Amino acid sequence: MKKKIKVGIWERIAHIVLRNRILMLSIIAVITILLALQWKNIQFSFTEANLLPDDNIVNKEYNAFLNKFGEEGNLIVVGVKDNKFFTPKAFAAWNNLMTQIKSQPEVELVVSIDDLKQLKKNENLQTFELLPFVDSNKTKSQEYLNGIKKDLFQNMPFYEGLLFNKKNGSIRSAIYLDKKIVNTAKRKDYIVNNFIPKIEAFEKETGIDLRVSGMPYIRTLNALSILNEISLFIGASLLLTSLIFFFFFRSFRATLIAILIVIVGVMWTFGLLGLFNYHITVLTALVPTLVIVIGIPNCIFLTNKYQQEYSAHKNKARALQRVITKVGTATLMTNLTTAAGFATFIITSSQLLKEFGIISSLSIVSLFFLCLIVIPIYYSYQPVPKQKHLQHLNRNYTRVFINWIAKTVKYNRSYVYVVALIIFFVSIIGALKIKTSGSLIEDMPKNTSFYKDILFFEKEFEGIMPLEITVDTKRKKGVMKLSTLQKMDEFQETIEEIPELSKPISILNLVKYSKQAYYNGNPDYYDLPSSQEQSFILSYAKNATKNSKDNLMKSYVDSTGQVARITTFMRDIGTGNMAKIEDKLWAKANAVFPKDRYNVVMTGKALVFEKGTQYLLDNLVSSLLFAVFLISLLMVFMFRSFKMVVVSLIPNLLPLVITAGLMGYFDIPLKPSTILVFSIAFGLSVDDTIHFLAQYRQELKRNNWKIKKSVFATIKESGISMFYTSVVLFVGFSVFMLSDFGGTVALGGLIAVTLAFGMLSNLMLLPCLVLTLNKSLANKQEFIEPKIDILNNPIDDNELRPN
Repeated sequence: MKKKIKVGIWERIAHIVLRNRILMLSIIAVITILLALQWKNIQFSFTEANLLPDDNIVNKEYNAFLNKFGEEGNLIVVGVKDNKFFTPKAFAAWNNLMTQIKSQPEVELVVSIDDLKQLKKNENLQTFELLPFVDSNKTKSQEYLNGIKKDLFQNMPFYEGLLFNKKNGSIRSAIYLDKKIVNTAKRKDYIVNNFIPKIEAFEKETGIDLRVSGMPYIRTLNALSILNEISLFIGASLLLTSLIFFFFFRSFRATLIAILIVIVGVMWTFGLLGLFNYHITVLTALVPTLVIVIGIPNCIFLTNKYQQEYSAHKNKARALQRVITKVGTATLMTNLTTAAGFATFIITSSQLLKEFGIISSLSIVSLFFLCLIVIPIYYSYQPVPKQKHLQHLNRNYTRVFINWIAKTVKYNRSYVYVVALIIFFVSIIGALKIKTSGSLIEDMPKNTSFYKDILFFEKEFEGIMPLEITVDTKRKKGVMKLSTLQKMDEFQETIEEIPELSKPISILNLVKYSKQAYYNGNPDYYDLPSSQEQSFILSYAKNATKNSKDNLMKSYVDSTGQVARITTFMRDIGTGNMAKIEDKLWAKANAVFPKDRYNVVMTGKALVFEKGTQYLLDNLVSSLLFAVFLISLLMVFMFRSFKMVVVSLIPNLLPLVITAGLMGYFDIPLKPSTILVFSIAFGLSVDDTIHFLAQYRQELKRNNWKIKKSVFATIKESGISMFYTSVVLFVGFSVFMLSDFGGTVALGGLIAVTLAFGMLSNLMLLPCLVLTLNKSLANKQEFIEPKIDILNNPIDDNELRPN
């Protein structure tokens, strides 16, 4: 009777894959086609990255504000600082430009000097009338334009800070887009195809340089930059990693299949985005490049193992089987740990991070199966490797590097520990210097014209990032009470004292302007009415706001007259500065507006983004600990040894501490982009640990549990693959440094540096720890795994030959 032979899971997988090659490739082709059909559902995000959970109080307050006053980020500003502006030719061109813009259905309101309205008192109707500030019939006269300029800067304080800067002579127009299109593709179409060509035509006609900014404009050009960089990253990463792959293996066939696999992986990623109806955001835009960067190392490990096995026994069928059986578990675990690094973002309450975590982790796991199936099948149809393809296994520079590692581990373990401790403590000191940043524009491409325009408006008009404050009087028509207006005036004085904030805009401005108009436009009377004046001046103001489509202040009081809105704009400031400003504003608000009579809320895109950054910072430690816990569970499952998990974590936490230290020393702040580094880098760095320990386990059994012999055999066997993959990952993530976005540059550079230190740590510190603790680690019971023998029906070379 024939004795039954036990077969492991990976042997079964190898049999299934290699004996059903056509079926496997057909399944992959069908999956690829089905996912490609989902590309039609791919959309680009037309809103800013919201890092906060939907149920966060800051988000709730912001959404309540939008429901009451509508989209606040619908303002585009066009600025100019040129003496030629108040000349007949330039002013006529400006008037024509604004008329064209105003006629577009996407534009709700334009406030510009050429059609500026001024309040005039109508005593008969006891109201104020909005009359033209500029007589269009006289604008061909230089003398008239000079008078207009003087009148504007000296007698129109209502528009100061909104349309002009009195100190330096800057002029701007305010263009309010239709709020319904601000977060849709129509916004992009209008700005790119209609608005920008008109701006360029004006500049060409007059020779005057216009400055354009505002959230809709910034978001559109920023989004276009992200889209352009997707193709740049994919192309650059594919080219560089492929060149490195070819340099290592010197085989066009091996390089070709690696390229094909990662291209299919990228196609699957886009298919998953369409399948889940996820938008392409600043984060999900990085996933296709990550697939390439992570996929090539998979190909390296599998290809290298195939060539090592064939070089050892010259049996192609056995080599292909062992590609799956020997490195299947290790490669699966490395991909799972990498996916776990990204999957930690799924547990956050932020939808943006959740989508990034889901797409990236699914892409990585699916890429593993793609590599494991396609590479053995591909080589089964190819001729056996030639000698020139195997020369890299004994190439001089790799042999010298691996020998140096082995000698250092063997003879200088104490030096490795001393250097590691010194680096650790120096890095801790640097990590304590890390600052935080919650700026909306800090990571935007600094070499673009729209970023330079942002700096222009920061200098001339104190910024363009909106900060909104609402004051709920808790009673209808409470806003127009003189007592409320006086409190708002006191609060707005505090805003004006803060240099990072612009002059605020609210209904208060209109009330002050009403008093000025009541006194025949005398700017000395631009102030709140006294208690004696309030009865007739406020009645004039109330009449002036009725049924007026041109009323600029209609968006600054709700329909019931109960809630007032105060808008100010802020410069690009960091999280720490924002917190100080917020504290100062809250201190004044609490002092001026009693909580039993008023409810004050502070919101706006800039504040929401800053709070989102703080949310990420607060969750950084918990996310990283979750990644460590998740990966530790995978390690326990693989090695059945808690002690091995502890030993394996040390060489991977050290590179993270080094990275944190470098961030502190080089003044790289913690922000949404750099916060992602730690979980991602940890998941990738652990890959080398798994490959090393998986090989070490095999060497222990092969060498009859002789520790030292097994360690050095592992260094020789896995060292080359670890070196190759680390180089690919380093170069692959360095591709992100080609970006114009500071956050993407920091993300790529920091992960690349972390992985470089991770490779050295896993090749030197890890084997040193294993050798030092060898007595407690070399436990057969903890390294036990299912018994694996020869298969009942082993595959031979004849079965692998094409029909």
